Order: sequence, then structure tokens, then C-alpha cells
Amino acid sequence: MNPFLSSWDLVHVYLTVMREGSLSSAARKLRTSQPTVRRQIESLEAELAVPLFTRAPSGLIPTEMGLALRTQAEAAESAIGAFRRGSSAPAQDEAGSVRITCSEVFGVEVLPPLLTPMKLKYPNLKIELMLSNRTDDLLKREADIAVRLTQPKQSSLIAKKVAPVELGLFATTQFLEKHQMPKTFKELAQNSPFIGDDRRDAIVQGLAARNLPQPKNVAFATDNDLAQLAAIRAGLGIGICQAQLARRSNLVRVLPGLVIYLECWVVMHEDLKTLQRLRLVFDYLTNVLGKAKLTAP
Repeated sequence: MNPFLSSWDLVHVYLTVMREGSLSSAARKLRTSQPTVRRQIESLEAELAVPLFTRAPSGLIPTEMGLALRTQAEAAESAIGAFRRGSSAPAQDEAGSVRITCSEVFGVEVLPPLLTPMKLKYPNLKIELMLSNRTDDLLKREADIAVRLTQPKQSSLIAKKVAPVELGLFATTQFLEKHQMPKTFKELAQNSPFIGDDRRDAIVQGLAARNLPQPKNVAFATDNDLAQLAAIRAGLGIGICQAQLARRSNLVRVLPGLVIYLECWVVMHEDLKTLQRLRLVFDYLTNVLGKAKLTAP
């Protein structure tokens, strides 16, 4: 970005318009008026001396330059966010902002109740939670700590392995009363209504890696892990989910002999280890996830 830009706020507005696709949606997101957003975009375009958007009846269409600058703007956004979190409290204090990233299922179903005791003990900690499966969040400084189901490879990261996460095939009692319980995975793949992916191929690859056939009757397809879990709970089919969540929802295990274990890691960037609040949260997550019942009894 131009080092002489007068205000980061203009870049923030540009990113919001890029993400929202229209001035009106961006204005609602920014809690301001549409004319204000238009003036800010025009000011940024004037400073850069290039058009970032073309106006069309359907909304704003990014120009080539508008598209090209997005990556740099998002990198700047991450850096500013990290700067603000880093300056939210003195390094030695057990206070300030800590940004955690994890998968949607972990962020909604697993982490919040585990974080409650820590928040009660350290009320001046502010936890920010970013739901993402991307493995480069820490390297881009989009987050401070990550909980991941794959081992990080980068040498600049500190990672501790905690309790494994157990996955299996589950369905509701009501579903299994209406559909025959499969005795083998081949039988399941041939006949049983299955909850699978829509466009991604995570389940396809996972089954193929275990030499298992692909289910032919995908009754409900979505790439969202939370939606898959909700579909299993709603009785739409047989699906893959974490054993502890199945236990909590009183789901019935299908093919008990098929058990999948995923490694679970708590990760942080080594540059942040001098901040007391980050060490505190990192150590806390390592401890509670090390003891968490993420497998079936």
C-alpha cells in the first residue's frame, strides 16, 4: 500500500466494501451512511490515483487494481490487529486481548465451556475467537493461538500435542428405527442415507485414505461442519462427528468398530511467548484440552 496514505480507516472501508459487495451493505456493517462510505472510497481512490471500483446497477465491481490490492490490505489489517492486541496491556500483565483461532465445531461446541473457568479467574482477559480451518492464521498474525487437528510444520511455531479427538459414525435413535442399521461399511455405502460434503472433498479423501468406499446415497450435503452436525442431530442421515458431541446429543454409534482419531494441537507463534497473557492462555488450553474427554468412554 502507499506509505503516505492519510488514514488506515480508508483502507478499512475499502476492505469492507470488497467483502460486502455494495456501498449500502458496507455502510450497515460500518454503522455509518452510504454517502459517507462513497466519499471515503473516492478519497482513497484520489490518494492512490487509481479507480478501485466501477459502478454498476448490481453494485460495485472491483477493478483489476481493486482486486490486486486486497491481499496487501488484508495483510495490513492483520498486522494492525496484532499491533492492537499486543498493546492492549503491558507484557507482564494477565490482562489484555488474546485472539484464538479454531474450527467452527471446536469454537461453538467445545471451547466456550472450557474457557469459562479461565475468564472467571482472569476477568481482565479479553478473548477473541476466530473460526477458521486455515493453517496459516498464525503466520499471517490473524490470531495469537490456534487449536488445530493437524500438526503444524513451521519451525517458527510453538506447538503442544493434547488429547486426541475421536470421530465415528453416528445417527439418531429415530433415524435408525426407520432405517436398517448397517452391519458393514460396504452396506452403509450402498444403502444408507449419508450426510456428506457438498463441494469440498474432505470426507471423500478421509474414506479413501482408509480404503473405504464412497457412500452412494448422500441424502444431505454441506461443506459446513456445524451444518453436518446439525443434520445428524436432526435425523437426516448417518454422519461423521466427534464422539464427545455425539455422547452429549445422545446419538447412537453406527459401526462401532470404525473409530478415527485425530491429533489435537495447541499452537502459538514463538515471537509471542514473552507476553504473559498469551503464555497463560496457551498453558491453560494445553492443560484443559489435555484432560478433556474428546473420546468416547
